[in-house]
Amino acid sequence: MDLKSFRKSSRTSRYSLYGTAPVSLAVALLLWWLITRTTGLPAFILPSPLQVAVRFWKALADGSLIVNTLVTLTEVLLGLLAGTSAAVALGYAIAKSRLFERLIAPYLVATQAIPIVAIAPLLVIWFGPGMFSKVLICALIVFFPVLVNTVVGVRAVPRPLHDLMGSLYATPTQTLRYLEIPAALPILLGGLRIGATLSVIGAVVGELVGADHGLGFLVNVARGQYDTALVFVAVFTLIALALSLYGAVTLLEKKFLTWQESNP
Repeated sequence: MDLKSFRKSSRTSRYSLYGTAPVSLAVALLLWWLITRTTGLPAFILPSPLQVAVRFWKALADGSLIVNTLVTLTEVLLGLLAGTSAAVALGYAIAKSRLFERLIAPYLVATQAIPIVAIAPLLVIWFGPGMFSKVLICALIVFFPVLVNTVVGVRAVPRPLHDLMGSLYATPTQTLRYLEIPAALPILLGGLRIGATLSVIGAVVGELVGADHGLGFLVNVARGQYDTALVFVAVFTLIALALSLYGAVTLLEKKFLTWQESNP
């Protein structure tokens, strides 16, 4: 199979995937509706898709969904930015120094042994229930996967390419800009995909522990009022946020990694 045929088959596969997604969603909604109809469960246990849709439009109309979604989205984006920036900087330092890696790696691994759910209450107590504690939780949950991918990406640069840059008398800054960043970018963006989805989890965990705004706060309020339809609305909104962030990173990959598609 030549390159053109392979690309054509890849596009056909993507189109078929996009076509099956709405069908699978429709089937899932139909099964959900059938379960609610046949089991006769009350709405506070399992609301029907129609009840969730009505509750969605009600929350959208009164502004509560928009306000709380914007709060959670702000926390997620700030946490993603802070966690990614710290992870890339520290990951590059670790990748360039084996001694530094041996010194700091045990502490980094130890921090990952502690579930974020366990330390989230402490962070809320120490830094208050405001936005800062939620951003910090997001940054912590994003940090490690981006860090690992940064180290792997930088160290995956072939040694002959470093020798070539040395023969051209490239400065460390030039080597970083023209060699290490482009070569490590595919692996780094792969870690960012994971971090983008995890950041949503971090924000919700912080809001569930203590907050007065956000989708996690909305879940807590709905749960206390046995408004299960509103819980579904908040959960589906969180899923939409995670998918949007994942898609945004995918678009970044297509923008910055076009050279991969041009190579046979």
